[in-house]
Amino acid sequence: MRLESTLIAVKDIEISVEFYKNLLGLNVTADFGANKTLTGGLVLQSLDSWREFIDTDRIMFGGNCSELYFETDDFDGFAEKLKRIKVNYLHPIKEHSWGQRVVRFYDPDNHIIEVGENIKTVCRRFADSGMTAEQVAARMDVPIDFVISCIN
Repeated sequence: MRLESTLIAVKDIEISVEFYKNLLGLNVTADFGANKTLTGGLVLQSLDSWREFIDTDRIMFGGNCSELYFETDDFDGFAEKLKRIKVNYLHPIKEHSWGQRVVRFYDPDNHIIEVGENIKTVCRRFADSGMTAEQVAARMDVPIDFVISCIN
């Protein structure tokens, strides 16, 4: 058994494809009309076909119980790109206690998207600021071996 993909129902599949392509750089790898697979294994399913699959009209958008999580090595570049695109923020950019910068916002159908700074990039950012590997490990609450592997 293995997880193959993550599928989300969307109201307008073309709007969603453009959103994920323009903002997150995902591309369509398989197009079945009402179902489109994007790079990374994200699958968009049209709302009408999803209703048929699950035999109900009780579909709720905007539940804050899950998210699609992305990482980037260039968080500052992504933050600049995000400023140019209209999104509905769950929260602005913030830094977690372990030092990783993240932002959460909604896609066109109110699915939560999180984009975080690659954790290895966080290690290198701290090391580049003059912190020792031991200080980085303590700051991030990660094993020293992990930090050393990230900064070498």
